[in-house]
Amino acid sequence: MQKVGKGILVLAEQKHGKLHKVTYELLGKAAELSRKCGLPVWCAVAGPEELPVEELVFRGAQTVFFGADKRFDTPDELLLTRFFKQVVRDTEPGICLMGATSFGRSVAPRLAAALGTGLTADCTGLELDEDGRLVQIRPAFSENILAHIKTDTLPQMATVRYKEFPEAARDEGRKGEVVRVELPDPADRLAEVVSELKSQEADISDAEVIVAAGRGVKEAKDLGMIRELAELLGGRVGASRAIVDDGLIGRECQVGYSGSRVKPKLYIACGISGAPQHLAGMRESGYIAAINSDPSAPIFNIADIGICEDLYRAVPELIRKIRAAKDK
Repeated sequence: MQKVGKGILVLAEQKHGKLHKVTYELLGKAAELSRKCGLPVWCAVAGPEELPVEELVFRGAQTVFFGADKRFDTPDELLLTRFFKQVVRDTEPGICLMGATSFGRSVAPRLAAALGTGLTADCTGLELDEDGRLVQIRPAFSENILAHIKTDTLPQMATVRYKEFPEAARDEGRKGEVVRVELPDPADRLAEVVSELKSQEADISDAEVIVAAGRGVKEAKDLGMIRELAELLGGRVGASRAIVDDGLIGRECQVGYSGSRVKPKLYIACGISGAPQHLAGMRESGYIAAINSDPSAPIFNIADIGICEDLYRAVPELIRKIRAAKDK
């Protein structure tokens, strides 16, 4: 198998000095590809001086290109795009990988356009063909088919869904090089973070328990019982696109093809019929419980347990029984 480019570059994501776990998953996949094509694994990251860049070495990066500056403490798509562009130009990787997080989905297209290369978004699989070219696999048509895509230009860029691959094993015995990268001129910054709004239900992709509400919820105030059930189970609140579009809950809670893809240990769908777009985001949950008054709702086809009942009766009863069990 021939080598395409000079390396495999993982574009890391961090916030307030904390590395996003999708970076470790990408490093694991990059190492797998490296074993097949013989290219070195690199990682580029920008953040505050105290960012634990050695963790990227422990996870498999042979070289870490580090832009240390407090300006990167909070995400800045424009400045980070310039930093990544500079690293790519200097290193000439054959493959660039980034997480398909909200931030990655904003940065990656900007970077691809700046580099004049292609980008395959939301990949669920990555392979190499016999010529060493990257085969980028992503679902299409609500996950009814899998598209296999190749990029003619270099670098071959892809964003990968969070929790699609296992994290790279951590080994503190690994050795690697950290290369400091000079950053763009501070005076040339095009955007500034004025304030940061944080939602209580943010980052549902990390939740082990999700209680999700659908169109069966009639009013925003009725989400109180959904939140109560989620809190009792130590989980987070999710939602279908329908009630997000209706303005009952924030988009950061949306589960589905156009929202977050989640894999909790327990997923409770309340008043969700089970449209293909929603199922695409949660069907790989460990255990699925569905509450719906329609016995023909598609959600029952993938549920481990189904409760054919009005959620306004079933959810309060679940809350009552869980509280009673906790009080014993």
